[in-house]
Amino acid sequence: MTTHNRSALYAEDVSVGDALPALTTKPVTHLQLVRYAGASGDFNPLHTDPKVGEMIGTGGIIAHGMLIMGLVGQMLSDAVGPLALRKFGVRFKGMTRLGDVITCSGTITEKSEVEGETRISGAVQAADQRGDVKVIGTFTAALPKRHT
Repeated sequence: MTTHNRSALYAEDVSVGDALPALTTKPVTHLQLVRYAGASGDFNPLHTDPKVGEMIGTGGIIAHGMLIMGLVGQMLSDAVGPLALRKFGVRFKGMTRLGDVITCSGTITEKSEVEGETRISGAVQAADQRGDVKVIGTFTAALPKRHT
């Protein structure tokens, strides 16, 4: 489903202003949204029935916002590791449609020592192939030290 650069980030190797490795999806498909509905339990027909989207004025079905947030979470987890994330939150900014290719990206905005951990904080976003932003957010993660 996605292509991305896999790399382990260490505290010594990152600085404020550094970009996280981006994650880019394949185009969003109807089948993907149906599968996500089943996995999440969110069966709102706006996400699976094109007629509903036409009736309410969205121009067709739209992806679940939480699916897009999950893609940003995947990008973060790939970058910092699944146990490193301390805080993660987003605001939803736009609708994702069938065929959209989503790129998730992030930038480190702060680096500090907290409770014996090197923590980084940053800004994240998900945008489509036109640059239309779907999600913006922030995160905090604890990075391991290369040499302990």
